[in-house]
Amino acid sequence: MKTSQKFFHQLIMMYRPFENRLNVHLAEHQLYRAQWTILYYLAHNGTATLVELSHYMSVEKPTITRTVSRLEELGYVEHVPGKDKREKRMQLSDAGQKVYQDVRVTIDQYEQEILEGITEEQQIETIQIMEEIQHNIYKVRGN
Repeated sequence: MKTSQKFFHQLIMMYRPFENRLNVHLAEHQLYRAQWTILYYLAHNGTATLVELSHYMSVEKPTITRTVSRLEELGYVEHVPGKDKREKRMQLSDAGQKVYQDVRVTIDQYEQEILEGITEEQQIETIQIMEEIQHNIYKVRGN
């Protein structure tokens, strides 16, 4: 088997168990991965439009709309005025910031457990490799 085949096979074999276990941890906070991803984005970027979130997550806008609506119902995100009245931007509410911090503790513990034995240098190198692959995927698909 070619190295590239093993690489991508291993990536696929790792992804589902990672996401399944992540969802177990998120369920402790009544959240799902898609909701967590939006909370993460807003915590690190301040505000976003639905279009920005759909590009970030590589999903269709209606999917983002449903997820954001649920986060609004939970009181975790709120609308803020944009530069243009037609632009709907959102940000974390105070409750959203608190839940983000609470969940962050849970996720940090999980991530530390599964990174056991992997040095920071190895993590940095892997991040760079994943970023380059992601860049190449977007380049190939024309985005």
